[in-house]
Amino acid sequence: MSLLHLSFFSAFTLSTLGLAFHRTHLISALLCLESMMLSMYIALSTWPTEHQAASSTLLPILMLAFSACEAGTGLAMLVASTRTHGSDHLHNLNLLQC
Repeated sequence: MSLLHLSFFSAFTLSTLGLAFHRTHLISALLCLESMMLSMYIALSTWPTEHQAASSTLLPILMLAFSACEAGTGLAMLVASTRTHGSDHLHNLNLLQC
């Protein structure tokens, strides 16, 4: 495994661990999701240049589009939960009470 692959894998793993262990605020969960998407985007954008595969150059652009949609949806959920519950703490959000 090259140093580049190890750095992408470690960035993705650290953001997954951050999402799993630091679940107090919704904004921290959204930041961890964005760092996961960023590491996947960078890995997908460097993959075609390493393997000289021109057919998979559209995949990073689609990943970036889905990441932007996820960020917009997450921020909308953050604003809605802050307005209804008064804070962005994840322990205040309960699907059974909504």
